[in-house]
Amino acid sequence: MSDKKERIILDVAYQPQVRTDINTQRLALLVMATSVTSAVFFEWLYRKLMKKSQSIDDLSAVVTGLLLALTMPANAPAWIPVVGTFFAIVVVKQLYGGIGKNFLNPALAARAFLLASYSTALSGSYLVPRGLKNAVDAVTMATPLSVLYGEGYMPAIYSVKSMFLGNMPGALGEISTMALLIGGIYLVARKVITWHIPVSFLGTVFVLSLLFGGGHMNHAEYAVYTLLSGGLMLASIFMATDYASSPVTLKGQLLYGVGCGVLTVLIRKFGSYPEGVTYAILIMNLCAWAIDKLFHRPQFGVSKEDLEAAKAAKKAAKEAKK
Repeated sequence: MSDKKERIILDVAYQPQVRTDINTQRLALLVMATSVTSAVFFEWLYRKLMKKSQSIDDLSAVVTGLLLALTMPANAPAWIPVVGTFFAIVVVKQLYGGIGKNFLNPALAARAFLLASYSTALSGSYLVPRGLKNAVDAVTMATPLSVLYGEGYMPAIYSVKSMFLGNMPGALGEISTMALLIGGIYLVARKVITWHIPVSFLGTVFVLSLLFGGGHMNHAEYAVYTLLSGGLMLASIFMATDYASSPVTLKGQLLYGVGCGVLTVLIRKFGSYPEGVTYAILIMNLCAWAIDKLFHRPQFGVSKEDLEAAKAAKKAAKEAKK
């Protein structure tokens, strides 16, 4: 037996120690597939049990499942989207009558529910993107939004260019501003949505961030980073514009977008949670009916005088009954 001893050094600088062939792309596809499949299944099952006509062919459940998946990190546990889609489809959507009758955005309501119930699984550390592998000696890292509102400055690895192109950690649908803008322009061009809500939403956030400023950077730089970080772009383009839970009039949509922007900045700036988009939109969802009532358009062919006369007649009828 040799007296020579072999020295073994174990690297315990970071987890995990076990490496696999599963990469970020596969994890992302798994989260999206699980979310979409479970959303469709829950819609089919609910309507089957309630003996209602099936509605899965309208693909609204697919959209809800996909949007919910885009609010999650690639390394989210597989059961998280299942729980989320059950809440979104059954509780928020179907129990209120199905598509078009929900007063909250199902995906965002599910996101809020998951954050309240399983915050660690959704708002913990995110996987390091491939483009930052050489710059960061870690497997997971905090998002730019967490860094911006936690430390007050943005590290050099989070440049405006890298955040615009998507070279940063975050949820599946919030990392590439460029991709989200392309999608938004496409939806506006196809007249699926109008520009009123996204522009008023993003514009309000930018202006208020420019005025308030924050951290150790100038106000303009702070405002730009605020727009590029977190789920602001995703939510303003694809979630705040939900037909059922947003105002129908153009003036109402502008006010709705401004309200979403104001609440987002207030929550981000003064709240204990760095991302305020989810709760801002949900609060404004609850105000959509009042905004529609404020900007209610009279029936075609009915003048203002006709409305006033009808109102006076209704008042007179009530007084006559007394």
